Amino acid sequence: MKEYFYKSYDELPLTLSVREIAKVLGISKTSAYDLVRSKGFPVLKIGSRLIVPKDKFRKWVEQNIGGSI
Repeated sequence: MKEYFYKSYDELPLTLSVREIAKVLGISKTSAYDLVRSKGFPVLKIGSRLIVPKDKFRKWVEQNIGGSI
């Protein structure tokens, strides 16, 4: 299994997988799947894959914590 270690927002890939979302937020993969399926979360479904654009993810985080990354 590939491990992801990001030290800054700029190191994130252009799109994030559910597994990467879990790692970045420090939550379980199950919780990440619940999150990406929740209303208002910026997820794209491409075939059977769920991906999140980095810029939309950052905006969602900022809107939901009231700060900046």
